[in-house]
Amino acid sequence: MEKLAIINSRASVGLDAPLVTIEVHLGNGLPAFTLVGLPEASVREARERVRSALLTCGFDFPAARITVNLAPADLPKEGGRFDVAIAVGILVASGQLPEHPLHNLELLGELALSGEIRHIPGAISAAIATTAAQHKLVLPEPDASAAARVENARIYAPTSLSELVAWLHGQQSLPLIQPHPLPEQSTLQQVGDLRDVIGQNGAKRALLIAAAARHNLLMLGPPGTGKTMLASRLAGILPPLTSQQAIDVAAIYSLSDRERALNIWQNPPFRSPHHSASAVALVGGGSKPRPGEISLAHHGVLFLDEMAEFPRTVLDALRQPLESGQVHISRAMSQVSFPADFQLIGAFNPSPSGYYQGSQARSNVDQILRYLSRLSGPLLDRFDLSVEVTTLPTGSLSQGPSGQSSKELRQQVYQAHQRQISRQGCLNSQLSGGQLRDIAPLNNPDATFLEQTISQLGLSIRAYHRIWKVALTIADLAQQPLTRAHLVEALGYRAMDRLLSRLTRA
Repeated sequence: MEKLAIINSRASVGLDAPLVTIEVHLGNGLPAFTLVGLPEASVREARERVRSALLTCGFDFPAARITVNLAPADLPKEGGRFDVAIAVGILVASGQLPEHPLHNLELLGELALSGEIRHIPGAISAAIATTAAQHKLVLPEPDASAAARVENARIYAPTSLSELVAWLHGQQSLPLIQPHPLPEQSTLQQVGDLRDVIGQNGAKRALLIAAAARHNLLMLGPPGTGKTMLASRLAGILPPLTSQQAIDVAAIYSLSDRERALNIWQNPPFRSPHHSASAVALVGGGSKPRPGEISLAHHGVLFLDEMAEFPRTVLDALRQPLESGQVHISRAMSQVSFPADFQLIGAFNPSPSGYYQGSQARSNVDQILRYLSRLSGPLLDRFDLSVEVTTLPTGSLSQGPSGQSSKELRQQVYQAHQRQISRQGCLNSQLSGGQLRDIAPLNNPDATFLEQTISQLGLSIRAYHRIWKVALTIADLAQQPLTRAHLVEALGYRAMDRLLSRLTRA
C-alpha cells in the first residue's frame, strides 16, 4: 500500500531560511531510496546516514521504493540539515509514527550513524523564519540555546532521533529551550583600557569622536607609535549591542560555523584580517557564497592594519558596502545579500620606509606618493576622520598613563548614541545630506567658511558632508548645539589631506 508523509524543514540561502517541504513516498516495487529536488552531494549522502540511524535506534527501515522530494525543486539544497526531517518522514510514511504531532513543527539537524543529532549552520536564521511563520522548531542541542534568543521562538532540542520520536509519540517530555542568562556587562570580555596608552591625546580624542557616531577613522604615522594599540581598544569604548543587533551578528557567525560565545554575545565584533586577505575573504563570496570579514564585522569594527599593504583592488571592493551597509554577491547558481554595516578603522605607515620626514626618512617624494596611491581617492573620501599618530616626545614614557578610562569614555559614547537616536532615529554617520540640513543647519557665515575651506583643500562634496557630520558629533559629545568651533575641530581631523597637499607641493 502506497503512503505519503509531508514534513517541514528549512534551507539556508545567505541569511534567509526558505521553507522546504520534504515529501516522503513509499511505493510498491524493488527496494530503493531516491532523493530528488536539486540535492547536492552532501544531501544525497543522507540516504546512508538516515538508513543507519534508523536501524541503530531500533526502527524498521521499510523494504519499499522510497522517494524523497525536497520542494521547491528549483532551490539548491546542501548540507546534512534535512537528515532528521527525512528520517521522521520515513517513520510517518511507514506507520511507525503518527502524523498529527508534526502539525506546525519544523525539523532541522544532521544525523550521526548512531542516531545522534548534530550541529548545522544557519540555525539562528532558521529560528527567525520559523518564528515569523508561528511554527515550532526542532534543532540540534548545540544550536538551540543561541537560537532561543530569537524573540517568541519555540525551540526543542532532542539529543538523538530516539528521544525525538519518543517525544512525538508522547512517551516522554521535551522541555522548551530557554536561553542561558547573559553575564553582567561588567563581566563581559574586556579589551585593554585606553587609559593605558601613553600620550597620543589627539588620537584618543579622534577615537572617541569616531566611536560616538561610528565614523570611519584613518590613522597614519611611523611604526611603533601605537596605532594598532589604539585601534584594538576601540571595542572597549563602544556600547553593548542591542538584543536585535546581537541576534543579527550571531546569525552571520552561525553561517560561518563560528558560534558567538555568551561572554561576548553583546560585544560589538572586532575583525582584523591580515593584509594578505583576498577580496573574497574580505567581502564574501565563493561558489557557495559565504559572508566575508565585512559581514562578520556587522554592527562592529573592521580594522585594517598596514592598510597600504592590501592590494588596491581589495580595498576598492569596500567602497560600495561602506555606503550601502550591504554586500550583494552574484554567482551563476545564486544571488545573495549579506549585511555589512561596519565601522572602518585603518592604520598605515606614511611611506615605504615608515617615515616621510626627519633623519629616518629613506624615501623620496615620488616613492611616498606612489606608496600612498595604493589608497584610492574615492576610498579615502569615505573616511570621516584622519589623524596623525606621531612619535612620543622625550620624557613621555616616564609620565605613565593619563586621561579617562575606557569605562568612562564608553559612558560618554553611550550618551552620544542615545542623543542621536532620540533626535533622528539613527547615528550621525548614517544621516543623508537632506537630514543633516534639517537637523543641524549651518548659518550663512559658517556654511561659507566650510565651503571655502573644502575648496582650498580640494575636497569633494562627500567630504563636505562628512566634516559636517563629524562637527555635529563633537557637538553631541559636548551636549551643545553645532557652532563654528565644532566645525574647526572637525576640520582638524584631516591629516591625510594635509599630508597629500604637502607632498604634491614639494
